[in-house]
Amino acid sequence: MSLPDRAPFTDLCTLIQSVQWPVMPEVGIKLISTFSDDNADTFSVCRIIKKDPALTATLLRMANSAMFGLSGKVDTLERAVSVVGMSLVRTRALSVCMAHVCKFPISIDRMAFWRYSMLCAGYAQWLADLCAVDDQEAWLSGMMLRLGELSLGQARPLTLPLIEAKPVLPGERWVRQRQLVGFDEGEVTAELAQHWDFPQALVTGLRHCAQPLACREFSRLSAVLHLAAHLADSGSISIDSIDALPVMLLQVLKLETHTLLQDPPNADELSDTSLFQL
Repeated sequence: MSLPDRAPFTDLCTLIQSVQWPVMPEVGIKLISTFSDDNADTFSVCRIIKKDPALTATLLRMANSAMFGLSGKVDTLERAVSVVGMSLVRTRALSVCMAHVCKFPISIDRMAFWRYSMLCAGYAQWLADLCAVDDQEAWLSGMMLRLGELSLGQARPLTLPLIEAKPVLPGERWVRQRQLVGFDEGEVTAELAQHWDFPQALVTGLRHCAQPLACREFSRLSAVLHLAAHLADSGSISIDSIDALPVMLLQVLKLETHTLLQDPPNADELSDTSLFQL
């Protein structure tokens, strides 16, 4: 699998210089800044979000859907935050901001891309809850993971059909990306996350998710993202998809296969893309 006229990049900085990052909206920038603000609270996050009426309306629509799992009608943003927490509302708000600014090449099905991203995010949150990793950081990282492929498509447009050629076995997309472009989507998404000033733990988790055991300083978030992406590639959780997960990562995270099969999340519910119907 090669494109002889365009050799893979050997330097990540050179790759990054060949792409144009999406511009995060002002509301998103301010929400990201709250990660490092010890004084950030429900009031400040709501005040930021409410500066964008369309975003506020989207979040309220989400709060009244199965996505938030609330019972009864939620008619104010403050009510939604008080019930499900500031962290969850912030991550969903940021995902909407990113969905608005990401541009897709014609070779990528936009809604299929977001369905996969939401599924990966949902699996990441589920796994994080089982192994003491911040579940909202995991959800947001999982949702962002494949954004790097959009940048790889900018840098090497002819590679995308080869990267996405069916079937794509669990983990195979990363192998193809490194073969054809020189780097995988996680490494590139990490650069984007750093450009947007996301917390360093999230950046590190994304950067090493394709090869979490090769990192000098092991990141539990990277391991969670690796497993979540494998499961998202498989679709619904089954005995086969669980058995195919890297055993070493399961051992490091102290995850037992029988535990994962006891009460797995529903793939159709996790991959709800209603918030991306823009």
